[in-house]
Amino acid sequence: MSDEEHQFESQADAGASKTFPQQAGTIRKNGYIVIKGRPCKVVEVSTSKTGKHGHAKCHFVAIDIFNSKKLEDIVPSSHNCDAPHVTRTDYQLIDISEDGFVSLLMENGNTKDDLRLPTDETLLAQIKDGFAEGKDLVVTVMSAMGEEQICALKDIGPK
Repeated sequence: MSDEEHQFESQADAGASKTFPQQAGTIRKNGYIVIKGRPCKVVEVSTSKTGKHGHAKCHFVAIDIFNSKKLEDIVPSSHNCDAPHVTRTDYQLIDISEDGFVSLLMENGNTKDDLRLPTDETLLAQIKDGFAEGKDLVVTVMSAMGEEQICALKDIGPK
């Protein structure tokens, strides 16, 4: 054994996977699936009958949860496909900077300053208008596969 101490660089990642395997035949409408490396919400599922080679196929039509693009995939129903770990977290809005970033209050009292305003025009207008009026706003942040985006807004009354 050596006497010198080993220094490890902190990576801030516990090594947890961004996705988990799920059998294609068990994924339903409004579930989540990874298509072409993007986390998507399933809007339509159709299953074909078994053919002469024996696999029923699932046809998924899904919408990317971050950029709203429509994606499709066909997978044998007995095969596994990736499903993203999708989490939703509520944060109180503290400030909006000029460069389009928001400052959010986390549960532990720290601030989260690395999130941009949403690209959705109506949600963006609601956030800016509510903040300008001095309302207490709570934003819902959806995160999956290392990406985060504001997806909803709640008004909890005036400050």
